[in-house]
Amino acid sequence: MRKIYYLKTCDTCKRILKSLPKLDTFILQDIKENNITVKQLEGMYALSKSYEVLFSKRAKLYKEMGLKDEKLQETDFKRYILEHYTFLNRPVIIINDKIFVGNSAKNVDAAIDLLNHE
Repeated sequence: MRKIYYLKTCDTCKRILKSLPKLDTFILQDIKENNITVKQLEGMYALSKSYEVLFSKRAKLYKEMGLKDEKLQETDFKRYILEHYTFLNRPVIIINDKIFVGNSAKNVDAAIDLLNHE
């Protein structure tokens, strides 16, 4: 499976999408228009082995809700991601059995490298 979970209003996501080779081979899901399902999130978890990795601590709601002052567990991260799309660390790029979470240059470069060497 090739899928990208992203936010179409996010300039960083747009820039990353433009940089990816073979973008036309991916299913794109704007997480604001099409909410992440439990099954989709559990699929991401199966590849990443962590809801915390999938969770964005840079989301405005993270600070507004005082979550940075709480000790969150994996179940909390899962629940918050399902409650509001901004809690997903994006983009999430899935290439077969590999997952790349977030917008760090290291992650994006690794995804591009994998696509270029298929």
